[in-house]
Amino acid sequence: MSANPFTAKWSAKGHTLCLGHWIIHYQGLPVVLPDKQAEHDMDTYGNFSYLFPDEDDFIEGTQEDDWIEQNIDWLAEIFEQHAIPLDEAHLRWFYQAVNAADWRCGSCGGCI
Repeated sequence: MSANPFTAKWSAKGHTLCLGHWIIHYQGLPVVLPDKQAEHDMDTYGNFSYLFPDEDDFIEGTQEDDWIEQNIDWLAEIFEQHAIPLDEAHLRWFYQAVNAADWRCGSCGGCI
């Protein structure tokens, strides 16, 4: 498998996660997300607990196949706008990049 052409990070760090936005690039070029996705977590699958990061009871979100299916409409639009191939590999790479940087409100512990 090739290296992931997407990079994704959340702009806020520390105790202000909810004040950030997504910074996503495809092959080094910026990808502009719709407002609804740009400033919220992506609901990918994982444990985002600040207090219990190793506890399976705190795993939440949508697994890769279901997430792609649920988000294909806006993904197809942004892939077309940025000349990104709309194929299974690229959809999975996008999910995987975002999943590695995903977060949840409260996962930083700032509002506890």
